[in-house]
Amino acid sequence: MLENARAYNGFAVDDAEKAREFYGETLGLDVSDAPPGLFVTVPDGRDTLIYEKPDFVPATYTILNFEVADVEATVGELNSRGIEMERYDGFDQDEKGIARIEGFPPGAWFTDPAGNILLVHEPMSP
Repeated sequence: MLENARAYNGFAVDDAEKAREFYGETLGLDVSDAPPGLFVTVPDGRDTLIYEKPDFVPATYTILNFEVADVEATVGELNSRGIEMERYDGFDQDEKGIARIEGFPPGAWFTDPAGNILLVHEPMSP
């Protein structure tokens, strides 16, 4: 039934223009208008719809993951662009905010201007 449908994910923000600046300028992703919001094209070519929601409340979980070759270098680049990594109780995170959890690739969380949680992590093992 859906095998030929175009699939994309989406999430809400409280300010679409701040999202455009963050995802486009700060993170360097392609951003285009897509009524009723924005499409952000992630590196593998998939689109993510970002839409403004008046009664927005950020999710309490990771909404977008980026698999990167070198999480330490990526965290350093994000830091140089003014992005700080989040710290969570119960996770073994180093001074850079990178978590090293048995059975999972090293990764670090950060938030967008709306408070949505994003993750950069090294490749998952097959």
